[in-house]
Amino acid sequence: MPHPERVAWGLWLLLGVMIGPSMAAAAERVQVSGAHFPPYVGKFEEEKATGLLPELLTALNQIQGQYQFVLLPTAVARRFRDFQQGRIDIAIFENPEWGWQGIPHQLVDMGLEDAEVYVARNEPSRGQAYFDQLKGKRLALYNGYHYRFAGFNADPEFLRREFNATLTYSHDSNLLMVLRGRADVALVTRSYLDDFLVRHPQYEGQLLMADTVDQVYHHYALLRPESPIDAKAFATLLDHLRRDGRLTRIFEPYRIQVMPVAGDSSITTDGKD
Repeated sequence: MPHPERVAWGLWLLLGVMIGPSMAAAAERVQVSGAHFPPYVGKFEEEKATGLLPELLTALNQIQGQYQFVLLPTAVARRFRDFQQGRIDIAIFENPEWGWQGIPHQLVDMGLEDAEVYVARNEPSRGQAYFDQLKGKRLALYNGYHYRFAGFNADPEFLRREFNATLTYSHDSNLLMVLRGRADVALVTRSYLDDFLVRHPQYEGQLLMADTVDQVYHHYALLRPESPIDAKAFATLLDHLRRDGRLTRIFEPYRIQVMPVAGDSSITTDGKD
């Protein structure tokens, strides 16, 4: 009959073998902001988000095991508070001018460029001059977004008063308002407009896009100072995806440009202004 102490020791040894590798391999959880920003972050369906950000996080999780990047749903306006309170560690596809002034963060240049474009209904007598003056036109805007033409002021009352804006929570609705004559100009990302026309080919040729843009989106990732992953490590992972071609495969189908990033300029630490 085996000695009880030997049996106990054997059980502890077996338990250590079973638990040890899983503990060693446990990845540190990094929570990423999932604010609605199509085609980057679409609607959450059965607690899973659609869009390009989930694809990016999957790629980041595939190339390493130290961190587990997890998408957490939040609202466009609430993401600042969630960031400050530590509910989210990283906000991706951001710009420091979009309300982040005064919030301590680390900054990583993602080397991705998109643009916010003006869109109107295409009519025979209408050309690029139509976009020269926004005053007096009915604008369809996304509630909570920061637009350059408005000085990045996202206050709904300001936008309604100064620019006769209708604010919604749907880019599709804004484009349909333009197509149906209920608004004169909508602002959407170039990538979203391409996606809209793929989903609704019947509207091809019915929309006029301005040659000039409201703003070029040079995307950044903003990390909390206490984030489990720091800016340097995150920039290194993005560079891995850039070099192996995964960033191109994810973003170029949406005409989002993948740009080279200088090693020493991709990482910045920003404190309170």
